[in-house]
Amino acid sequence: MVKITPRLSIGQVAERTGLSVHTLRFYENEGLFLTPVRRGAGGRRVYSEDDVAWLTVCIILRASDMPLPVLRRYAGLVREGTGNEEERLALMREHEARVTGRIGRLTESLDLIRFKAAVYEDLVDQGSAAAHHCHGPSAAAEVDRSPVPRREVPAE
Repeated sequence: MVKITPRLSIGQVAERTGLSVHTLRFYENEGLFLTPVRRGAGGRRVYSEDDVAWLTVCIILRASDMPLPVLRRYAGLVREGTGNEEERLALMREHEARVTGRIGRLTESLDLIRFKAAVYEDLVDQGSAAAHHCHGPSAAAEVDRSPVPRREVPAE
């Protein structure tokens, strides 16, 4: 029995992945596909389900802010096949550390946002008269009462 692989147009892949046609062409030009994009009759691009599955991986890695050169390198390693798993692991561990650091910074930001929202909820609950008399604590006082410790932001 012959396995028939559905052929998808660039528009169909764009619709399925949420990527624009322009982005799909860009990814192709950047060498992010695992296999060369095939061409059908008339020279139009045709894609397989494997291409869509790989694009899903790329979308997730890009959403996690994996830099394009790193994603390009990862695609190249996968394309090479077995024998470079240590390098793939190192690449993923480095990216994992970047994502973990970003999550930590976002968690600190979320803590501050929640604290500020609670302060303003208290003021709103007290009513506008209390807010007019109180004017709330100064910005410096609010920062000092913040549950988020102050720290220097490293230059990137």
